[in-house]
Amino acid sequence: AAAPSGHGASPGPTVPAQRGEAGPVLAWLREAVVSAALRAAARPRRAVWRTPLPAVLGLRLFPRAGGVDELALDTALATVTPQVRAAFALRVLEGLGPRSAAPVLAAAGVASPEEALHAAEHLRSIVGAEAEALLHGTEFDPCVVQARPTDLLRRRRRTRLTALVAAALVLSATAGTLVALRPEPPEPTPPVTALAAASARATDPRFLVRTPPERWSDTARVDLTQWPARGERTGDTALLSRALDAWTRGTGGGAGVRVSFTPSTPTTPPAAPPRLLFAGSVDGSAVVLLHDGERLIRYAESLAGRGGQVLELARADDADVTTGAAVAVARTGLGTRFLLAPWIDESAVRDLLRPDVPAAPLPVSGGGLTDPVPQPAADCGRVPALQVRSSTRIVEDHSFLLTDLGELSPAHLTWTPAPGTGAPARQPREATSAAGLAAWARSACTLPGLRGTGVRAVNRWEFARQALPEQAGPATWTCTRADLWNGRGRVTVAWEGPDPRGRPVRVPGATPEDTAACSRFGQHLLAGTYWTAPSGARYYLAAGSRALTGVTADGPVTASVRGQFLAVRTDATGPVRLTGTMPGSGGLPGWGEPDTESGGS
Repeated sequence: AAAPSGHGASPGPTVPAQRGEAGPVLAWLREAVVSAALRAAARPRRAVWRTPLPAVLGLRLFPRAGGVDELALDTALATVTPQVRAAFALRVLEGLGPRSAAPVLAAAGVASPEEALHAAEHLRSIVGAEAEALLHGTEFDPCVVQARPTDLLRRRRRTRLTALVAAALVLSATAGTLVALRPEPPEPTPPVTALAAASARATDPRFLVRTPPERWSDTARVDLTQWPARGERTGDTALLSRALDAWTRGTGGGAGVRVSFTPSTPTTPPAAPPRLLFAGSVDGSAVVLLHDGERLIRYAESLAGRGGQVLELARADDADVTTGAAVAVARTGLGTRFLLAPWIDESAVRDLLRPDVPAAPLPVSGGGLTDPVPQPAADCGRVPALQVRSSTRIVEDHSFLLTDLGELSPAHLTWTPAPGTGAPARQPREATSAAGLAAWARSACTLPGLRGTGVRAVNRWEFARQALPEQAGPATWTCTRADLWNGRGRVTVAWEGPDPRGRPVRVPGATPEDTAACSRFGQHLLAGTYWTAPSGARYYLAAGSRALTGVTADGPVTASVRGQFLAVRTDATGPVRLTGTMPGSGGLPGWGEPDTESGGS
């Protein structure tokens, strides 16, 4: 049969390719089932002849009994309205997105589909990912029941009593009619479940977690969990309540809250009371910083009552002494104010493009709030960075660089110098030395391209230094790796000439979205590019990391050399296929090729 259409036509039934793809029959049947279920739920529960299960003479029918998980899910579903249960079924069982589920709910008579979907998503975050598997089980299958025969002796007694019951019903017909006409008593308020109580506790400012002020100086875990609550409004219950409410409403699409989040950041409401890091008035806004163990949450509202509520979420599940050392509190035309970790003793601002200029001291309030740090110039004429030093009280007395990439947590900058003659493989180190600052001065202008991508740390690795032909000086081959909070890595390979004022030249080739290259799990790299000497002669150059014992070029340029460097004079153009040789392993393809397995040294 064909599903009815809005124009009276009956298109032939089509079966969708996969669950969630709407076809005429499936869409019509889905709306019919949801409408029938909501109509049934709207009937009075004490309606005459209404039975919850099929009735078979001589048999007792009842659903299968589930375990503890099924009982908890059934209890959670019983605490919400039928409209929310319908939205929950469409999202979990049918796999529909919010945009596809809303029209189905509206067609079924739900007055506010968006509110029902928001409540269903909240319920989904509470019951967990196993909800779908439980709902597909036999305990929730309406077509599966258990059957047992009734008690024979009881059946005989019921037969004898049937006549007496019938007579009693006739005599009490009038009284029964009057009773039936009495107004339906109000529905009893469902009992508060453990899940509902936990959700209410998570959004109650009275239960916010507050770390003691000096806990950070005597702990083996130095991260955001050791931040004390700071700011002059940590006792402002009304402000904290608005922040928690905006978190709950905003992540569910609530009106009046502007929400932004870094890639791969969960946007679910709080499942447990979060930790309060800061609450205060900064640059014309009331700001609240929260931490739930995995995410940083920044709430802001204008003190003048304009602009609505702003909510920012960012991942922070791997923060440590460096990546948990500062959090952006407010951004204005003057720059960004940061709240520094309690273990930061010294702070300064420096321009990465000017490594020879000393860092300027950065004033910090008694509560750890800095003066505004300037933003990078649009033309890359200035790339500010924070240079901070940790306290000796945590035995981590060292300075490191942080740069603002437009997110709540600034990115940690490190540097891996080029391999020296006979020196062991080098590891990433802090870029605050003269050599590290000079190295980052050449790569600093690549940092603005990483804004808003969820970057945790950036390491510049100089994997090779090559003597250029015609005694033109040394060239430096670099691999800059941006580690993201979600565990992925973005890599850029570049070539730098002997002029220290020159900008890096990116090595052409496909760049993978996620790679282990230039990390501890990808410690070998080979790259090549064309270069024109000051004399006008054209060369093809290639260089590999320290473990390579040979380089082979095929294509427009054909050559093979021992060692890790190749330089061939050529007038050819076009991509060259490179292969590196390493002891005890197969060939290493050049950077940018589809099957590359490159990395850092």
